[in-house]
Amino acid sequence: MRVLGLDPGFATTGFAVVDKTTTGFGAVAMGALRTSASSGHAARLGSLFRSVVEVIEVHAPDVVAVERLFFNSNVRTAIAVGQASGAALAAAAVADLDVFEYTPGEVKQAVAGTGSAPKKQVQAMVAALLKLSEAPRPADAADACALAICHINRSGLESALARVAR
Repeated sequence: MRVLGLDPGFATTGFAVVDKTTTGFGAVAMGALRTSASSGHAARLGSLFRSVVEVIEVHAPDVVAVERLFFNSNVRTAIAVGQASGAALAAAAVADLDVFEYTPGEVKQAVAGTGSAPKKQVQAMVAALLKLSEAPRPADAADACALAICHINRSGLESALARVAR
């Protein structure tokens, strides 16, 4: 299974492509998709959409894992992140990929073993699970890796439960 993890943001969207391997996880690609602050709002969303489409075309993921939007106290930020998330979801839909959404707590639980893990602990676990010498940078890329790992862990559990239920 190959998972594209996306941590949507209006200025910076973290992405990571992670494979499920027989021995755990394999990092394929990771980084940040950035939009230009000098561009208009719609142009930035269009740029993000095209960038996600390109990542999908280059890396051919099986599914997409995205952080579920939660309301922030800063309404402007929440709206911008929601729009960025919509652009990313539209790119996945155009590619006919299933999208799975996870809350920050679910991601922390799946990667670090506790839903209240601090960001540094999650980043350290991502590095360890992907056998990297250090946590991915920027932090948005590490978050995207965590989302992909979360989906792989959760999908394995769901498959096992489905087999037991038969």
